[in-house]
Amino acid sequence: FDKTGTLTEGKPAVTRWRSLDCATGDPCATCDDILALASAVERRTTHPLARAVVDAAAHQGGVAYAPAESVEVLVGRGVRGQVNDKLITVGSHRLFDESFPHSVAVCGLINDVEATGHTTMMVAEGAQVRGYIALADTVRASSRTVISALNALGLPTIMLTGDNGTVAQSIGAQVGVTDVRSGLLPQHKVEAIQELLARYGSVAMVGDGVNDTPSLATATVGIAMGGAGSPQALETADIALMSDDLRQLPYAVRLARFARQLIGQNVALSFGMKAIFLVLAFMGVTSLWVAILADVGMSLLVTLNGMRPLAFERASADV
Repeated sequence: FDKTGTLTEGKPAVTRWRSLDCATGDPCATCDDILALASAVERRTTHPLARAVVDAAAHQGGVAYAPAESVEVLVGRGVRGQVNDKLITVGSHRLFDESFPHSVAVCGLINDVEATGHTTMMVAEGAQVRGYIALADTVRASSRTVISALNALGLPTIMLTGDNGTVAQSIGAQVGVTDVRSGLLPQHKVEAIQELLARYGSVAMVGDGVNDTPSLATATVGIAMGGAGSPQALETADIALMSDDLRQLPYAVRLARFARQLIGQNVALSFGMKAIFLVLAFMGVTSLWVAILADVGMSLLVTLNGMRPLAFERASADV
């Protein structure tokens, strides 16, 4: 499972932000254009976190900038673009640790926020760190029930996310997945899928975003969230869950297992009947017409047996 938009609602909201002094890097009460700068860049993207920043900036009012130009998406890491001829970068704490020097005090502030289960985005103007924005998402009401049902069916459940480890572990504990892997870029998710394929033989991947597309393509079965899923994810996936209803997953697994059981029964019945009449024909104790009637009767029996999923569907709907 992907996290944002799959196990969570995919509707994060900005809960707090902090501007930093352009010269010293200390918290600054007067340089409060951090949301406006981030919004100018994020307006060019469609990620749920980006929409949350744009909405928060609009609600806050105050300083506003025109949409950024020359926007570049740093897949799984952030986005950057030109705002008033200045390069503005919005990205993960991991990206900033690698590319934008900042003080231990700033790291401490962000770590404290992430420890409360928030996702953080940092903002830089040129090479200068300007501040951070904290966001929180809500776990889907159905996620824990669905994960519990899948685990009860004997299926290990694993969450793959680009979010930081603290937030990932918090969400993972809430929904009950058996394994949590955090801080993953899209290529790392693909590597995780390949590792799981080697271990289990088959893997289903559930996701909704552009970043999930390579993982959906790599998995044995790709499952996209139909309502909120990106066009790329929907095109790549083998299955689309309409209305974003995760509760359909355990039902789909149970139905698939039931259908496979019926196929085995039908094949065994058909070949068994033909084998019996082949032996009787060699013994000379049957006739062609009896064999034809038995074959037609078996075809009707197999057809009726194959219709049992309709009753299975009604029973599951009643439950």
